[in-house]
Amino acid sequence: MTAIEVPEVDYTEYSNRQLVLVPLAVLALAIVVIGGWYAVTGAPATLGLEFTGGVELRIADDGGDVEERIETAFDPAPDSIRSIPADDVYVVTFRAADDDPDGLASDLEEQAAAAELETEAIDQVSASFATDTARTAIFGLGLAFLGMSVLVFALFRTFVPSVAVVASAFSDLVIPVAAMNLLGIEMTLGIVAALLMIIGYSVDSDILLNNSVLRRTGEFYESVNRAMRTGVTMTVTSMAAMIVMAIVATIFGIGLLRDIGIILAIGLCADLMNTYLLNVALLRWYKFEGVKR
Repeated sequence: MTAIEVPEVDYTEYSNRQLVLVPLAVLALAIVVIGGWYAVTGAPATLGLEFTGGVELRIADDGGDVEERIETAFDPAPDSIRSIPADDVYVVTFRAADDDPDGLASDLEEQAAAAELETEAIDQVSASFATDTARTAIFGLGLAFLGMSVLVFALFRTFVPSVAVVASAFSDLVIPVAAMNLLGIEMTLGIVAALLMIIGYSVDSDILLNNSVLRRTGEFYESVNRAMRTGVTMTVTSMAAMIVMAIVATIFGIGLLRDIGIILAIGLCADLMNTYLLNVALLRWYKFEGVKR
């Protein structure tokens, strides 16, 4: 088994301002993307069927010009058409214009039959139920982030190191959401689960770093490099696993696993940047300038 060699970084060559410049610039860009998306669409990301309501048809791929027929067969026009080669089906999504998914589903099924399209399954979500689901998902993410923040402050009981962990975790969430908008990935319950996992990954690496610097013996840079050897190895290994999962899911047409793999890989990449640039800079300022001796 090949070991991951983590080179030691000479942080003395860089000032704290230089270290925080890249992560803060990426965070600012991500916030601009999300803000622009919200201004245009009314939501921070493109919402999936679970959060908007509507109807999803699974139409069999009979080997003909199915996609072209789907594009012209329905009124209203589909919001999205996605091919799943592994199942020989097309997943066609329609957003709910009102709270009557049953009526919309019946109309769409009749239109599919008229166009000689074979409907294998129909899923429908009412707009009111979707709104409740969205509220629950937002509440869950907010509660998880708040609980993480309280735990971190209770663990370190000092302001700057705790803020460093919370700031890194916040950036680790914001950057993948902005990437979702740029890559055309919808916000679904599966993606919410991935974002919750990112919080866990972020806290794990940041606490490892803070604990090594604040609570273990040794000089500051020695402690940082000691934490990096473990933290970078764990993060890079997890990132590689997520990339492999995304590739395999793409080959087999499993869209949800592909999207989760992409989001987790981006979140883990952001975590590397935020932990070993932003967090290290804040810890160094705290150790050498912020602590009164």
